[in-house]
Amino acid sequence: MTSLLEAGAATTQEEPRRTGRARAWRRVMRQPVAAGAGAVLAVVFVVGAIFPRLAPTDAQAIDLSPHWINHAPQLSGWHLLGTDQVGRDVLVRTLYGLHSSEKSALLGTLLASAVGIVLGGIAGYHGGWVDSLIMRFGDVLGIFPAIILLLVAYTYFMPVTVEKAAFIIAFYLWIQVARVVRAEIASLREREFVQSALSLGASDWRIFFRHLLPNASGTIIVATTSLFGQMIVLEATLEFFSIGIPSGVTPMLGNLIGDAQNGSLTNGLGWWNLVAPAGLLVLILVCVNLLGDGIADALRATARR
Repeated sequence: MTSLLEAGAATTQEEPRRTGRARAWRRVMRQPVAAGAGAVLAVVFVVGAIFPRLAPTDAQAIDLSPHWINHAPQLSGWHLLGTDQVGRDVLVRTLYGLHSSEKSALLGTLLASAVGIVLGGIAGYHGGWVDSLIMRFGDVLGIFPAIILLLVAYTYFMPVTVEKAAFIIAFYLWIQVARVVRAEIASLREREFVQSALSLGASDWRIFFRHLLPNASGTIIVATTSLFGQMIVLEATLEFFSIGIPSGVTPMLGNLIGDAQNGSLTNGLGWWNLVAPAGLLVLILVCVNLLGDGIADALRATARR
């Protein structure tokens, strides 16, 4: 009998929840800026995902012919975005860098989000000493500047790979998702539908995954979108300062920008070596921010209805 009553209560909550999510996504799609940013991001990520399988040459392939050393961009033939100081194709290296940076950022975002959702949910649902322990641990991490803490971690885990970089940065950023989820779950826990489920004997596990987490999904999506942008920025910053993965091992947007900056100062490397990866990085960050703002605005508008 209890399970039937609980099922009925869950059903009454499920339809408004689905309607609200559908309304929010329709609002996002009706915002031309947010929808356009999402479309651009989708194209960028698809290109980054499939490019290594379709690339005409390897990212480290060199051409020491004098004509192709530090060659400027051209509108026809090979090397559309020019070459670097050893004749490597800038377009190919930039898209390989996109693939590696995309892989690292996505993996780190998923890991940090998963840890943040679980720990933030536990803290918000149980409160008390559990909440204090989890949040104080996150506060201790936040005391240290991100670059300093990540520099120490990178040094300890040398040699750094794409996967290691994702895990290291995720360890630092999970608390940001945890704080948002903790506040949302603590608020939802006092709502009538949760108290009804508790009174009907529903387990904590069922309440969290059946009632709390779906109702907090909008807030989690916004936090995760912001987190992805931070993952990209932190990874690129560390690589820019030559901390982590050398571009000669695995091209990433950050180390390509750093190499281009250093080369332009010391070896007269062409401006196109800097503009290609930096422009792509800026494009991704702008689109992520615009999409995140659009989702947040749509959720706020839906909540006011």
